Parts: sequence; structure tokens; C-alpha cells
Amino acid sequence: MARKVRTSFLYVVALIVFCATLYQHYLRDAISAASATAFVQTTTISSTVHNAVDENTPHNDININILPRVAPQVNHPWAISTTSILIPDWEVRVIVSPEDTPFLTSNSDDYVCLYENNQVSPAVPAGVLPFPDRVTFKCLFPKRVRRILPFKQPMLMKSTENPPERTTPAPELLRWTYIVYDSLTTDNDVVLFVKGVNNHQGINREPREFRCIFGNDLINGVRTAVTTSMQEVFRCQLPELTDVNSADEDIDQQRIKVSLETVEENKVVPSVAYYTRKRKLDAGKKKSLLCASTMVYKAGKFLKEWVLYHSRIGIEKFLLYDNGSEDDLGKVVEELVQEGFDVKTYFWLWPKTQEAGFSHSAIYAKESCTWMMFIDVDEFVYSPSWHNSLQPSKSMLHSLVLSTKFSSPSTHDRLVSLMKVSMPELKLGQVRIECHEFGPSNQSTHPIMGVTQGYNCRRKYENRHKSILLLEAVDDSLLNVIHHFTLKPGYRTRKLNPKDIVVNHYKYQAWPEFKVKFRRRASSYVLDWMQPINPNSNDRTPGLGFRPVEPEGWPQKFCEVEDNGLKDLSKRWFRVESLSGDYQMAWQR
Repeated sequence: MARKVRTSFLYVVALIVFCATLYQHYLRDAISAASATAFVQTTTISSTVHNAVDENTPHNDININILPRVAPQVNHPWAISTTSILIPDWEVRVIVSPEDTPFLTSNSDDYVCLYENNQVSPAVPAGVLPFPDRVTFKCLFPKRVRRILPFKQPMLMKSTENPPERTTPAPELLRWTYIVYDSLTTDNDVVLFVKGVNNHQGINREPREFRCIFGNDLINGVRTAVTTSMQEVFRCQLPELTDVNSADEDIDQQRIKVSLETVEENKVVPSVAYYTRKRKLDAGKKKSLLCASTMVYKAGKFLKEWVLYHSRIGIEKFLLYDNGSEDDLGKVVEELVQEGFDVKTYFWLWPKTQEAGFSHSAIYAKESCTWMMFIDVDEFVYSPSWHNSLQPSKSMLHSLVLSTKFSSPSTHDRLVSLMKVSMPELKLGQVRIECHEFGPSNQSTHPIMGVTQGYNCRRKYENRHKSILLLEAVDDSLLNVIHHFTLKPGYRTRKLNPKDIVVNHYKYQAWPEFKVKFRRRASSYVLDWMQPINPNSNDRTPGLGFRPVEPEGWPQKFCEVEDNGLKDLSKRWFRVESLSGDYQMAWQR
């Protein structure tokens, strides 16, 4: 019996040795083949992968074919300095350092992301972060790498080069759920935008629990007090310049990092933000009475109609926060600028940060705009009284903030009247306009004449609202929820009567357009439609499930009232006829 056991044991040992020998030969052949050919082999990724992948869902139906390779260990002329963040949908955002950005912007090479186990994925250019300028790329996080914990940051390299030899372990991949992602310096303080600290709407930690840290060595950096902590916005006292930079060197040239520290845990939040000199929109130009700010993603096809319409009724300047658009948005903006429209784009790649983006615009544009209207590119302000005007006029919107022509009594006014007492006069700081939500109106694709012409059937009752904000009236906390802000003491919000004026929200569009909105929610606290939680939330689309699949009868949904008011008005104002008798809308030309 003992002899049989020993014999079986020897057979097992011999089998292990044999398999190990075969594996060594396999590795040697693979390395030889890799040295003789380009390192990066054919990689195919579905054009919609960046939207279809989710950390919590299976990926068997995704067309991903990334071939594993064993990389030859060769020296590389230089390594590109980057920081990488894992964001939703298994997408990695690679941010090139300010020092290496000039090199990458001066050439047109193709790049790839190289991961720890030599998996690669294409690095797609994704825009330039400002202050300081930093080129960004987006890479898919390969499925095979997701099994290796902790997740490590990829190396950015040219697709035509062999990978460099790693002299130090790759740093851990930063997570989008916990990071300082942007900053803005004012005359009096520094504003930080931070994910993962105040996680729940209405629940904000006390400012005394934090400190801001300035310096490239964040452990030993200069610390200042935090004065406000609200949502993703933290305001910090300014550091002493001599503490963080040399007197004879410009602060922007020093590339000074800034972050947030939790005092009790003695923990520093990872940061990709920099402390820079004061930034403001259109410094030195004449201040506009009324501007509009919005966050956009793949909005190129809608933008001309939205800008042309609102510029004719009173908007003088447009500030777009580009949320990583992949369409021709830049080209459309350039065309509008060439036509004389004042349109500026601020690259804001951060997902689900609409409230933070609005807070940013409230201070970034404060010296360039007196009032700021916060509406989306699928929303159009409309008053039935405008049908009495043959042509649009800038006074149509200006009158909302310069007079009370369309105003109904505010809560403050009614209380004063009821109490019959003298109360301090409150200044107008915000105008609130109710919304009508339009449905697909039997459209199956984007209407070629624009949303105002294509969608004319809506829900019966108003839902949600938009606002026009006096920027000097916004509270120091910059707190805002779904398009309206908290105001400083001494200011009030006036709600306008929806019989006088509304915002037409073309919310439920043709399915191919609405599907993009389904996948990407801009607001920080708005429900994620693809998570099977809180099915009765007012934020959910009635009849829509948890997947971006067109519901039966979608073209006819949300049609309770036929409303041709703005359709007829904009057709009269913006119709351009040809010699043959046909016509186009002005934004089609």
C-alpha cells in the first residue's frame, strides 16, 4: 500500500515538472514574438462601450476584444507623468501632468493605456482641463484587470512604442467617489470641489471638521481653515503666499496642489486640483446684464437653436460646461462665435456634478454677468404674451429682472399683507419659472427643424422649475438644488405665474435622444435610473424600467395637452423662406 502511494506521488511530481517546462517554453516564445512585432495588437471596442459598461452589471454582451500580451522589458526614452481616476462605466480618465501636456499637444500620435498585467486599451483624447492646462484621455478598464486588486493606475504610452521597464510599483487607481477634482480662487478665498465627503443631500459636515492643504507635499503643506461645507463645495481661507511659493515666482508656474483634510481622521482626500491665481470669465470686458449657464453633453445638434432663440429674447452671454462631449460641440461653438454670438466653453469632465458646476459658474462669471439664467439646452423660456410682438426683443427677458411685469405676489409679500406690519424691504435676488414637460410627440428621430418645431404635446401640469439668479445675491455656501440657489439674507425669490411665462422643457424626446439622458444623469443627487431602487420616485420616468430599452408606445407617451404656442411663435420669428417657397428655420442654415 505504501509503495502505491509513493508511486502515485512520483507521478504527480513528474506531471508538475512537465507542465512547468511547457509553461516556460510558452513564455519564451511569447516574449520572442512580442519583440519581433509591435507591442499593441488589434484592439476593437464597440463605439458605445463607454456608456454600456457598469460596475454592477454583467458584461457578456459587450464587444471587447483586447488581446493579452507578455511585454518585453525594454527601456523607454521617457515616461509620461499622469494621474488616473476610475469613473462609472469602467472608464479610466487619464490626466497628463501640466509639465508633459505641451509635448502631447504638439503632436498627433496615438496613445494606449498599459495596465499591470500588460493588458492595453486605446487612449482616446478627452479634452484639456484648465488651470493649469492638462491633456486628458479616456481608456476602458479591461475586464481581466478588474480581477486584480487593488486596482492600479495605467501607464500612458505611444501605441507604436514598446513599454518601458517599471522601476517602481504603479500607484493605486484613484476612485471618482472620493477626490478633490477642481478649485477656483477668488479675491477672498479658495473654493474646492470635492466628491465623497458630503454624500447625502441635506446632510453636510461642519466646516471645523476640515482643513485645506496647499503645497506639493500635502502631508507637510500649508493648512488653512474651511469656512463653509455644503454639498461638494468647500471654501478655504487663502494661504500666505510666502508659505506656498517663492516671492519672485508666479503662483501658476509653481503648480501648487491643493486638497482637503479631515481633521479627526488626519486623512487627506486624493486631489487632482491646483491652487492658481484668481480666475474669472471675460476679465476686462463690459459686464452683461443677463447670461445663461448650462451643462452640456453631446448637445451639438441642439445648441444653435437654443442660442439663437435665447439671444434674441435677451441672453447676452452663454457659458457652457462641457461634460465630456464626443460630438461636434466644439465646431458648433466655433461657428456661433464666428457669427457674433458670445459663447464660452469650460471643460468640466466630471460626471454627476451639475450642482457643483452651477456653483462654479456663480463665482466664475460673477464679474462678467449681473444675472445668470440656469436652464438646459432642451429648455426654452416662453410667454404667450410674446405673440403680440412681430419680432423678438431683448427686453422680453430683461423685463423679468428689471421690473415685476409678470410677477405674482411672493410669499413674503402675502405675509406682509396679512400681518399688516412694517417689514424690511427685501431685494429681488432670484426669479423662479415653472416648467412644462413635453413628450416625444410621435417623433422617432431628432426633428430636423429643431425641438421647438418637432415636439408639441406635453403633460398637463407643471413639474419642477428653473431660475434666473442675481449673482451678487447668492449665499456664500453656493448651495443650489435643481436649478435654484440659496440666497443671502436681505434677498428674496419671486415665483412667476405659469399663465404668464413658463419654460418649455423638451424632456422626453425621440427615443435615440432620450436614451443618452437615461445613461447619463448630470445632477449629483438625482436618482440613477439604472439602479433598481426607489421605483416610485418623482425623478423616474413613468413606465420606464432600469435599462435603456425603449418602452412600448414611447412616441405617444406623456401627451396630455397639445401645445403649439412656442412652435407657432418661433416659426413666425425664425422662419427663413427660399425663392422656391420652401422654408427652413434660422438654426438650420
